[in-house]
Amino acid sequence: MSLLPLFEWLGRSLLGAFMQRSSYAFAAAEMLHLLGLAGLGGGVLMINLRVLGLGLTVEPAARLAKELLPYLAGCLATMAATGLMLVAAEPEKCYYNAAFRVKMALLVCAVVFSALAQRRWLERKAVAVISLLLWVGVGLAGRAIGVI
Repeated sequence: MSLLPLFEWLGRSLLGAFMQRSSYAFAAAEMLHLLGLAGLGGGVLMINLRVLGLGLTVEPAARLAKELLPYLAGCLATMAATGLMLVAAEPEKCYYNAAFRVKMALLVCAVVFSALAQRRWLERKAVAVISLLLWVGVGLAGRAIGVI
């Protein structure tokens, strides 16, 4: 099943029309998207470095993760909302962009992996390394969207 009709519909929606016609909406959405990424990346980095024994060693990793969960969820929600706005501005570009597809796949993997790790394997160092690699992959693929 092709998702192209969904992307085309998004581009023709009120949101798409607004994003495509506004002089500042894309830049504002991109700025908020990057701030969400920075917040999420910072939180993920803090938790994983703690698991690796490289920071905040007084605080147990599970407690740190639990305390940061609302913050991380807010950052992820910000990124999802602004990401939708960015896709609405350039739906065909995103649909046909290989880096966009890689980013979405890595994002799903990173979110699912993080949710599972939070519940079962948080204290293992290999989990921290895999988590960091997934999230760095999301960021790098996102950066590649504008280049490819």
